Amino acid sequence: MLLTEFLMAGLGLVILLLAGDTLVRGAVNLSLRLGIPALIVSLTIVAFGTSAPELLISVKAILGGVPGLALGNVVGSNTANILMVLGIPALLMGLDTSDCDSRRNFLIMICATLAFIALAFLGPFTWWHGLILLAGLVAMLGEAGWAARNHRRDMAALEVADSPEDVEGADPDMPWWQIILFLVLGLVGLPLGADILVDASVVIAQHYGVSDAAIGLTLVAVGTSLPELATTVMAALRRHAAVALGNVIGSNIFNLLGIIGVVSLIGPIPVAAEFLRFDLWIMLATSLLLIPFVYRKWIFGRAVGVVFSALYIIYAVVVLS
Repeated sequence: MLLTEFLMAGLGLVILLLAGDTLVRGAVNLSLRLGIPALIVSLTIVAFGTSAPELLISVKAILGGVPGLALGNVVGSNTANILMVLGIPALLMGLDTSDCDSRRNFLIMICATLAFIALAFLGPFTWWHGLILLAGLVAMLGEAGWAARNHRRDMAALEVADSPEDVEGADPDMPWWQIILFLVLGLVGLPLGADILVDASVVIAQHYGVSDAAIGLTLVAVGTSLPELATTVMAALRRHAAVALGNVIGSNIFNLLGIIGVVSLIGPIPVAAEFLRFDLWIMLATSLLLIPFVYRKWIFGRAVGVVFSALYIIYAVVVLS
């Protein structure tokens, strides 16, 4: 019976991966058709699309009475996004982000992380925490819109057009029916995959005596980070490092402000003591690891990929032990 649950968990992960990728492709091409600059697509549209599995799983966890899984999913996903989602592409082929100016967005991510930790110490997360987080998300989107307008104005002044090839999955000739089909398949597949994964994960956790929070921090977090990983690997293969880094930073912001913000309005999310002692600080520490890459223009070489991937394996072992 337990083998069946592992197989179902694997099936859920596969569905999430395929549906997340499909949703990203549809969202990217929709945004381009609507005239949103390619510069911020990875930070907003792609990041939101790849964060959809985390949102759906967190909502289901709250409704299913396992709120620890919701919080663990978000915190674990943010840690996995940096150590695994950036580490594996760097290990495979390297990421040259020296031409990427992500300083403003990185600072927003750090501020969101610090605000999230502060609210966690005032936990459990309830509706008023959620309103604060969602207000931060609205402010971030407003800043992104302002940056987009400035970008388009500057490009118009220079008579330079955005290139849709700057964004993974962009197809300037994709018909509207295909865009809509991608969006529908993604929106249908994500809740289906989330439902299968959460149900199987809870059974596995109960069988081994592992807490819901630990499963959320590891198995579910890795599963819901697969869309980010797929997008980042493809962006790295096509030498679009800005898309890779922007996707991770944007996804982490959405996870903290959007997902917990929405889920807190549905039901309270208790904050276990181990989160306050360990997991939240690991999330912050991994975020700060990006400082030299953002401000000093370090390159994500294979050595960095080895270190990041090893750190994530160590973290997962510690959590599960």
